[in-house]
Amino acid sequence: MNAPSPEDAFVRFVNVQKSYDGENLVVKNLNLDIAKGEFLTMLGPSGSGKTTCLMMLAGFETATHGDIVLDQRPINNVAPHRRDIGMVFQNYALFPHMTVAENLAFPLQVRKMAASEITARVKKALDMVELGSFGGRRPAQLSGGQQQRVAVARALVFEPKLVLMDEPLGALDKQLREQMQYEIKHIHESLGVTVVYVTHDQSEALTMSNRIAVFNDGIIQQLASPEDLYETPMNAFVAQFIGENNRLHGTVREINDERCMVEAQGGSTIVALKVNVNAAGDRTTLSLRPERITVRPEPGTMENIHEAKVEELIYLGDHMRTRVTLLGHGDFVIKVPNSAGHQHLEVGETVPVGWHAEDCRALDHI
Repeated sequence: MNAPSPEDAFVRFVNVQKSYDGENLVVKNLNLDIAKGEFLTMLGPSGSGKTTCLMMLAGFETATHGDIVLDQRPINNVAPHRRDIGMVFQNYALFPHMTVAENLAFPLQVRKMAASEITARVKKALDMVELGSFGGRRPAQLSGGQQQRVAVARALVFEPKLVLMDEPLGALDKQLREQMQYEIKHIHESLGVTVVYVTHDQSEALTMSNRIAVFNDGIIQQLASPEDLYETPMNAFVAQFIGENNRLHGTVREINDERCMVEAQGGSTIVALKVNVNAAGDRTTLSLRPERITVRPEPGTMENIHEAKVEELIYLGDHMRTRVTLLGHGDFVIKVPNSAGHQHLEVGETVPVGWHAEDCRALDHI
């Protein structure tokens, strides 16, 4: 999904800043447009500003500077309950003394809907999360995954303009978390509701999102589709935060159009894609994904071929996670596919490994 124009944006952050002490900015001059029906994830480490942005959008925090606009209407001074926003939290926030059906009916009763309409909407919402027969149970009688489904259903039952989710799957175990990722993704696709989702889990963001805003130090480092973020990170922070990544450090010696020659440790030369370097002499961090590296490549088939010593082999079913020492780096990882013709490797042996220049990105030095 492409970025909407300002006129078409459903949610807008315009020059938004947030400070709690009047000196240090937690969010620094945020400009972000979100399309109607989009699933946008705010991703980043703890303290990066992503949750603060969500809380300002919900109305639980006030922007220090700038405007937040929802459906063409400034909402800075609109109370949270008047914003027509559904919320899902990590701790579910279900009322323990109410049944599941009563929990779902509550936001409809607050809006003074007719009893028949409430009954119909509660049934529809429970069926949507496949809990149609659980309406009479209390939250304590449900598993964690079932409680989270109820929380999602309650956020959607009054058909809000926007749904905000703050680390909603953080309390679930790995298998259940992955299952819920797909369920929320499918619900979003079927309803077309706009979702803004906050997480620090990059695999979760990649699975569910149309676009991802990667936050660090109160600033969006990159805003792009999951594929673009993984395949074409624009700086070293994004490359390291999204997926597994090998880093090599060096100095740019020569730039030729879209490529550059980098002198790495020990004087070896690496040919890389010029992304975030400007001139010869620049220090750079090279980014290289483990699955882009070939063990024992045919000579002359790749611009970069170097010797690597195998340090560790871990069998992971579809691939062998192979840690090697390469150009002085002992934590260099290669994912060797476990296919019919997979490479046989032994710990301690030295093998040539190679990669194409296009798969190695010369980024800012960190």
